Amino acid sequence: MSEQPTQEPGAVAVKAEPRQEVDTRLQPIKWKFPITYVLLGLLSLGVFALLSPTGSVTQFRLATASDIVTLPAVNVPSFATALVLSVLQLGLAALAIFAAARRIRLGIWHPMLFGLLFVLAFLVYAGAGRGAFIPVVTLLAGALMLSVPLIFGAMCGLVGERSGIINIAIEGQLLAGAFLAAVAASFFTSAYVGLLAAPFAGAAVGGLLVWFAVKYHVNQIIVGVVLNVLVIGLTSFLYSTVLTQNAEMWNARQQLPRLPIPGLSQIPILGPVLFNQTILVYLMYVIVFALHILVFKSRWGLRMRAVGEHPKAADTVGINVPRTRVFNTVLAGGIAGLGGAYFTVGQGLAFGQEMSAGQGFIALAAMILGRWNPKGALLAALLFGFSTSVGQVLSTIGTPVPSEMLLMLPYVITIFAVAGFVGRVRPPAAEGVPYIK
Repeated sequence: MSEQPTQEPGAVAVKAEPRQEVDTRLQPIKWKFPITYVLLGLLSLGVFALLSPTGSVTQFRLATASDIVTLPAVNVPSFATALVLSVLQLGLAALAIFAAARRIRLGIWHPMLFGLLFVLAFLVYAGAGRGAFIPVVTLLAGALMLSVPLIFGAMCGLVGERSGIINIAIEGQLLAGAFLAAVAASFFTSAYVGLLAAPFAGAAVGGLLVWFAVKYHVNQIIVGVVLNVLVIGLTSFLYSTVLTQNAEMWNARQQLPRLPIPGLSQIPILGPVLFNQTILVYLMYVIVFALHILVFKSRWGLRMRAVGEHPKAADTVGINVPRTRVFNTVLAGGIAGLGGAYFTVGQGLAFGQEMSAGQGFIALAAMILGRWNPKGALLAALLFGFSTSVGQVLSTIGTPVPSEMLLMLPYVITIFAVAGFVGRVRPPAAEGVPYIK
């Protein structure tokens, strides 16, 4: 009979906890991005470099007449420049392979630098021997202006979906904002009045979306699609029956004036692009900066994210889930309405049928590509705007690349983004799920 271990008087018995096994298995190596870098680098080398005419020159114009310091035009040898840029891309691709094999995570600088080199190589190839300057300032300014409605729409979708409401109606909110901005600006002969009216149109569409979603628990995707069709039909009807019959009163052109910031607007290259804009663009800067702080570092942002991730837990700590979703979705609609104002008073155009032209869906893709983060959505929207601007600018100087292929780039990028090619993205857990107590 074995002896039992004795316990000394006064000793406290301690129960041994089971040992926790640590999972030491390595994560699988992800080769998707390294292979993509290699393919793009080879494309740059085989097309942009080797097909550039030997002895040709690509010309870049870097300045405008209003710059404090006028930068001279830059002329670069097309073949040699494209070759060097392609070799640098392949070097970055090799670095990506090395990092992936050793499971080292590279920073955001790597894809941004690779993308910059790829775009420069493409521009060198596109302008080789054309005898025309590639206007860098015009290219960048066009990219920013084309991104304005996308950025507003992406911020709208971010606020709504972070609160748990899927917003497919961004397209309708942009179109409604453009319509009311044009009508109000024309009637009061003031573009600023149109700018003030636009958010109310977007907020109204957002209110309808959240009303059906929260009160009646209707499928949010279906409601969003129906609202898009409703806004398109309603604005088209009013356009054909009211606006065209008395265009001087209801659909006259009114444009927001540019407000250049003294000193900053005269900085070479970036000054005319960033600091010689209308108040609508400056509002966009403020909204993106404010959301980047508020979403992650404020009480309002914490409650919004809690409602979008786990509404039951948010309710148990006293957060009114329906009220939070209603308020945020209406607020998001107002942001999209501002983006719609760009189509009319922002560009000095009269309202036209379906003039939003699918920009709401591109904004939705930018939000997904940006992983429901204001900074990421901003960069994604700028990428879409830049690709469109490149197509427009290069089509005017004549390039070996068909302009139709350049103009379809934003939509190709959208397909890849939504398909998850850019990486696995996780939406808010309670997105699209009705909350029932």
